[in-house]
Amino acid sequence: MEVTFRSTKVLDGFSTVFRQWKARGTHCKFLHGYAISFKVIFEGELDERNWVVDFGGLKRSHHTIDGKKPKEWFDYMFDHTLIAAEDDPDLPSLLELNDMEMAQVRVLPKVGCEMFAKFVYEKLQEWVHKETEGRVFCHSVECREHEKNSAIYKCVKK
Repeated sequence: MEVTFRSTKVLDGFSTVFRQWKARGTHCKFLHGYAISFKVIFEGELDERNWVVDFGGLKRSHHTIDGKKPKEWFDYMFDHTLIAAEDDPDLPSLLELNDMEMAQVRVLPKVGCEMFAKFVYEKLQEWVHKETEGRVFCHSVECREHEKNSAIYKCVKK
């Protein structure tokens, strides 16, 4: 039996606006906002301090995500931002809001809780692998739009 440890980190307080332009027939096609939060589960062996990950390490990290410390990156991506899908036919108009400094627009391949969970998972997986020299991996990421709705992207070990 293989034994590993898991640690959980919650990142919250992000005011995020997005729309799912392909959601015709529902109100999700309109711009709408949530207090987005993420619950991240890291898995691996303990370090010399008996920790899976250093929770404060998101601020003190030796490695970056897209050139930013992880906590700074989360704020940049999700706090008071408008996230648009790269295939949104109205992307040029949304980017005008950014140019006019009316919104901080971030463009992702796709939007929605499921895709935010996958996007964060992939970024954190690369970061934690470097930060722990391969000792830890990102087990899963849950993206919550509020207390009733969430989506989880999870690693499946083979």
